[in-house]
Amino acid sequence: MKPFLPALFALLTIPALSAMAADLTTQPGYVHSEFIFESAPFPSCHASTIAQTASGLVSAWFGGTREGAPDVGIWLSRHIGGQWSAPVEVANGLRSDGRRFACYNPVLFQPAKGPLLLFYKAGGNPNGWSGFLKTSLDDGADWSAAKPLPDGFVGPVKNKPVQLANGMLLCGASIETPEKPSRWRVQIERTPDLGKTWEKTEFLNDGLEISAIQPSILFLGGDKLLAIGRTRQAHLFRTTSADDGQTWNELSLTDLPNPNSGTDAVTLRDHRHVLVYNHTDHGRSPLNVAVSRDGRTWQAALVLENEPGEYSYPAVIQTADGLVHITYTWKRHRIKHVVVDPTKLVLAPIVNGEWPDNEYSAPEPAPAAAQAK
Repeated sequence: MKPFLPALFALLTIPALSAMAADLTTQPGYVHSEFIFESAPFPSCHASTIAQTASGLVSAWFGGTREGAPDVGIWLSRHIGGQWSAPVEVANGLRSDGRRFACYNPVLFQPAKGPLLLFYKAGGNPNGWSGFLKTSLDDGADWSAAKPLPDGFVGPVKNKPVQLANGMLLCGASIETPEKPSRWRVQIERTPDLGKTWEKTEFLNDGLEISAIQPSILFLGGDKLLAIGRTRQAHLFRTTSADDGQTWNELSLTDLPNPNSGTDAVTLRDHRHVLVYNHTDHGRSPLNVAVSRDGRTWQAALVLENEPGEYSYPAVIQTADGLVHITYTWKRHRIKHVVVDPTKLVLAPIVNGEWPDNEYSAPEPAPAAAQAK
């Protein structure tokens, strides 16, 4: 048993899991981080997405005066020559009658064959928005006109779709309804031809017992899939499919906390799953990375942010070189990009939903009287 003690001591003192490692750059697996832009023609931004094309990375987000304002459009930057290009607006909510509505939640996806896809939503609010699709034949430099999705379809509502071996795209979708209490219900939308035709499942939940939106889809092997995402019940939800997403089991809550904020996940080529989320039941800090081999038991990997502020709505992909790329909202002012080497992550168990180092929790907010000052 003696060899076990030094190993245990080493694990407990690894920077990624110690209170001294508030700096992401000291954590095993960290490769690089940067802001996609330092200045931009909009004061507020949110809900980033990222994809890899033949020319390199491309990222998009919505930006404008504030979330929900009519001037909010979809902005995009391409990683060219080792740096991100200046943001350009590639979509807005201008209608043919001259009215303009806010845009929301862009989703970039590069299928195995075909153009780069850009899904996004536009409308007065999530209860009444519509889904749209644009395509690019030159890796995001130029875009087609917007094509509305059929009624009842919104496309991937926040997180990237997955592509099956037969070419089918599965999109984690959700519908927010205006009645009180508003129902948040998940549906999986499918398109066999990159957005030309669509079909969908029935709602996977009633929206009351578990109120859920914004699923990510993971591969469990064979025809088995897992969807995981955001709820109003202070925990992430999960549901599984055994037939390539045609039917799904009833939603259930996991042990992982969720402060009613967006998450994202990806299945790596080594079959592990990477989940990026706020490991807290309130607020949007800290922002964490967890890893799982089976999609049920998760281990702590990284703390991306743990200072006061909003660090939220992550997007995560694995690129051809095996690295993991994460983008997320940084205080609603910028979009941050973090690169991770998944082979170098050091993992620790998450037991009963508790992050293994409590000192990584977000600092308690100041009392209201102090905040007013």
